[in-house]
Amino acid sequence: MHGRTRLLLAAVCGVAVASVYAGQPVLGVMGRDLGVPVDSLGWFVAAGQLGYLAGLVLLVPLGDMLDRRRLIAAHLGLVAAGAVTTAAAPVAWAAFSGLAAAGVFAVVVQTAVAYTASISPSAERGRNLGIVTSGVVIGILGARVVAGVLADLWGWRSVYLALAALAGVLALLTLTVLPADVRSDGARYGQVLRSLGGLFVRPVFLSRGLIAFFLFASFGTLWSGMALPLAGAPWHLSEAQIGLFGVAGLAGALGAARSGRWGDAGHARRVTGLALGLMLVSWAAIGQLSWSLPLLVLGVIVLDFAVQAVHVSNQHTLTAAYPDRTSTTIGAYMVFYSLGSALGAAATTALFDAAGWIGPTVLGATLALCALATWAFTPYTADRVAHRPQLEQAEKV
Repeated sequence: MHGRTRLLLAAVCGVAVASVYAGQPVLGVMGRDLGVPVDSLGWFVAAGQLGYLAGLVLLVPLGDMLDRRRLIAAHLGLVAAGAVTTAAAPVAWAAFSGLAAAGVFAVVVQTAVAYTASISPSAERGRNLGIVTSGVVIGILGARVVAGVLADLWGWRSVYLALAALAGVLALLTLTVLPADVRSDGARYGQVLRSLGGLFVRPVFLSRGLIAFFLFASFGTLWSGMALPLAGAPWHLSEAQIGLFGVAGLAGALGAARSGRWGDAGHARRVTGLALGLMLVSWAAIGQLSWSLPLLVLGVIVLDFAVQAVHVSNQHTLTAAYPDRTSTTIGAYMVFYSLGSALGAAATTALFDAAGWIGPTVLGATLALCALATWAFTPYTADRVAHRPQLEQAEKV
């Protein structure tokens, strides 16, 4: 797999996922402009996540039927349309609609990941997935930095106009650079959807999916709620200053870039357990936000390192276990991601309004503990399947 292919797919992932998360550092100003109360601000993020959920179920399985290159280009074009709708929204419902539409087609991320897994030699799959999925983290966290700066200069609507332009350019590059990816097995859409549903009774898939649910709910609790206390007393930070915390998260996540290679070496389960333990500890530092920004930065770095390490390990395990249906498997797995992220985004703003930062802190730590408990109660299964995929051959749908 050529380096330029990896970089292009990483950029696709980054821009697509940014369309769902770019509003996080500017929730306050979006709410004031569109008349949304504080306890409902999390729905700006949750709307995109719920759209994402629909796309995971209905669109991602198409990658096991159609040319993934054309799917990636088409979905990027529709992400751009959703971003433009959001930027032009005169009222809240229009913004929610645009965000939901962008979220539906932002599942191009999973098509890109499945494409990466399918064209990678087995010995390099973890490495390539680590590089491509780093684009997801860059999109989620890097967008915070850029969004904060753009919002300060030209208002929050400029953030979505910039995303629309980037998505359009990447759609054209995808058609130019990526090789065709023609499906030859003749699978039908109904068959693929049934295959997706069947995954939810597989022990390996279900355990990794539940870990992802709690993992991203905890992640969403931090990043959807953090802007509110930072904008208030005693810090009174601007949108651009709040966005800079994305640099800390980005540093942590990129520090976990080698987690794919650890998976290639057979350590996926061990990496998952250690990372989830670190995530739980990180909330002790994040909880000190009201009096210590350095401790918050440390907690953000550790949490995002843990999230990326677990996420890459999960995808490595599942694509090794189900190599003949990577798009369907990744799409089904990301249902847990989307539900968890939506829960974290919606709950954290309501909890902050009711109890201050202690509410989201307790929620985030509890969710991390649930992820760790899920890992602890499913010993060895994921590692065995990741390195002995023939164990799953008898379970084919």
